[in-house]
Amino acid sequence: MKATLFGVPGSHPSFAAELMLRRKRIDYRRIDLVAVVHRGMLRALRFPGITVPALRLEGKRVQGTRAIAVALDALRPEPPLFPHDPERKRAVSAAEAWGDEVYQPVPRRLVWSSLRRDRSTMSSYLEGARLGVPVSIAARAGAPVIRAAAHVNHASDENVRRDLANLPALLDHVDGLLRAGTIGGADPNVADFQIATSTALLATLDDLRPLLDGRPALEHARRIAPGYPGRTPKVFPAAWLQA
Repeated sequence: MKATLFGVPGSHPSFAAELMLRRKRIDYRRIDLVAVVHRGMLRALRFPGITVPALRLEGKRVQGTRAIAVALDALRPEPPLFPHDPERKRAVSAAEAWGDEVYQPVPRRLVWSSLRRDRSTMSSYLEGARLGVPVSIAARAGAPVIRAAAHVNHASDENVRRDLANLPALLDHVDGLLRAGTIGGADPNVADFQIATSTALLATLDDLRPLLDGRPALEHARRIAPGYPGRTPKVFPAAWLQA
């Protein structure tokens, strides 16, 4: 079985796809692309869309964590990413959709916004990256990438302030999914990978640690997505965090 995963360093959806490939015990090659620039490169690689993760699997091209999960389950049913029980499958699918559509964009905006304010630790997000150039060189050339990524991901001050205000409710929802058993079981499902990687990326921001510490959501992220790269010191105005 041949699989090639195209991602972006520090990308939580890319890491989620990688964790699913590991769960399925599928050997794969990972190729990292530069953020923002990856859009044109994926087109050149004949993928239909411009987003990562993008997977070449047995001659087929699949993009997005949700489509990749379905393709992996079809190709190698065990261990399953979606529960066999219809009711549990509906709950997990709903949690996966929420994680993709509602939760996932928030840490992306917050991290690009924070790096725009302080990129001194950008190299930490490139740990283990396979870009074809040394991490130190990629980090030094990162300023225009950060500006462009913050722009295309709508990481404006207004949106970031809104995200910070909404974040406690989002984390409460993750904790609720854990209490309900939809995620957090002995056998991780697709929603575990979708949600835990987003929480893990949030945990790289020192500004958010008081909000995350002690939450079941953080423990879940540490179990499902251990060793997530990156760290950014406190950069947001105190008033934004108090709100």
